[in-house]
Amino acid sequence: MSNDLVLRQSSQVDGRISILTLNRPDALNALSLKLRAALVSRIDEVASDDSVEVVILTGAGRAFTAGLDLKELGSDSSSLGAPGRTLDDAIADLDKPLIGAINGFAITGGFELALMCDIIVASTEARFADTHARVGVVPGWGLSQRLPRLIGLPRAKELSLTGNFLDATTADRWGMVNRVVAPDELVSTCEQIAADILTTDRATRDEILRIQEAGWMANLQEGLAIEKQASNTHAQRQVSADKVASRRADIQKRGRSQSS
Repeated sequence: MSNDLVLRQSSQVDGRISILTLNRPDALNALSLKLRAALVSRIDEVASDDSVEVVILTGAGRAFTAGLDLKELGSDSSSLGAPGRTLDDAIADLDKPLIGAINGFAITGGFELALMCDIIVASTEARFADTHARVGVVPGWGLSQRLPRLIGLPRAKELSLTGNFLDATTADRWGMVNRVVAPDELVSTCEQIAADILTTDRATRDEILRIQEAGWMANLQEGLAIEKQASNTHAQRQVSADKVASRRADIQKRGRSQSS
């Protein structure tokens, strides 16, 4: 399969950052079967590449993605993922920070894809919409569960039941995105966040990411138990007094530079 539908490049900021670009701009990066299969392939590719530590996902043209290709809906082959492996499963298995660079429209399935990202940075041109109720399709990639947890149930109901669009500024005010930046600053902002992530201890941040995801799927009591077990195990394997002292000095230096 050609992967021209999803481009992969290494960031010029740091080769450990991989940028994936949905590349079907003439169709607003609509998630056709072929595009979904290509994205699953790319995600699995970076997941298995140990040199890649952070992934940025964006879209070519004026859309992040307009969601599922409506021309394929209702056909016998219109399953939500590549045969044998779905897009949400591939992202769940990534185990590396995924930063969504939302450059434009993120509609329905595209909205769901954005919400699967660990960190969401939106361009001022970004627009989000859940049009499942208008199209006549029930969400299958987690939107009905993730969105209320991010912005609250009443706001999520308003978006999903009306199908209205949400601008980037409001999404930021509601706590759905991490920040909003000018279009020409979008990818570079994501690269800077990724570069900051790379300054942390990889084994520790990978474990923090894992338990945050596990806790997201649990209640508070279960999440606290997950954290305690992970903390004890990690302390036995990874933590030493010398390492902690050295890293604390680096943190203090970083804090002084960021506050100046």
